[in-house]
Amino acid sequence: MARLPRIDLADVPQHIIQRGNNRQACFFSTEDYRVYLKSLLLAAQKYDCFIHAYVLMTNHVHLLATGTTLGAVSLMMQSLGRRYVRYVNAAHRRTGTLWEGRFRSSLVDSERYLFACYRYIEMNPVRASIVTTPGDYPWSSFGYNASGVSDSLITAHKCYTALADTHAVRRKVYRNLFERPVDDDEIKAIRAHVKQGRVLGSERFQAQVKAALNRRVELSRPGRPRNVL
Repeated sequence: MARLPRIDLADVPQHIIQRGNNRQACFFSTEDYRVYLKSLLLAAQKYDCFIHAYVLMTNHVHLLATGTTLGAVSLMMQSLGRRYVRYVNAAHRRTGTLWEGRFRSSLVDSERYLFACYRYIEMNPVRASIVTTPGDYPWSSFGYNASGVSDSLITAHKCYTALADTHAVRRKVYRNLFERPVDDDEIKAIRAHVKQGRVLGSERFQAQVKAALNRRVELSRPGRPRNVL
């Protein structure tokens, strides 16, 4: 049975996860992280996508991105994947699969869940006990979003820009969001929706997406039979 197309709309942010095959490493050196970010920038520019947040972990990647046209995010990820895999195989004299199949993604309701996703993504190294604060981790967007560290990859989402009228105050407000951990229910919701490729948002937002795409966008209920895709 053919796989259903991704739930996708132009100008709606998406939380994206891509994992190494069998949860194995996809970054092996400091240069690998740099090459990935450069490759992501080139792919985002080519397909008119905006990156709002990211974190590169040893064996997986989280992105918060918006495509300006239908299918732009998928094209960006395909281009990025091909470029980065070629680099890794050549640099580390390896062959075979690097990524675990297709990337996972979920549309995100910017009015309700956008900043939960920002925090979920940039707090990943803290939850993994790699660092004690998100600012200590070098391979994430927290430095830009919270402190204004230069990062040509990042384009601020309009909701981030609306936090305050000036850069300094905006970053202070953003840092304040990290004074409390992401709620357990929010974490469960974020993980469940991106795992199933559904729409993370209010019932109203889900209804709007459902009407636009004419397909189910909410989570499958526990115990409900699922098609093998």
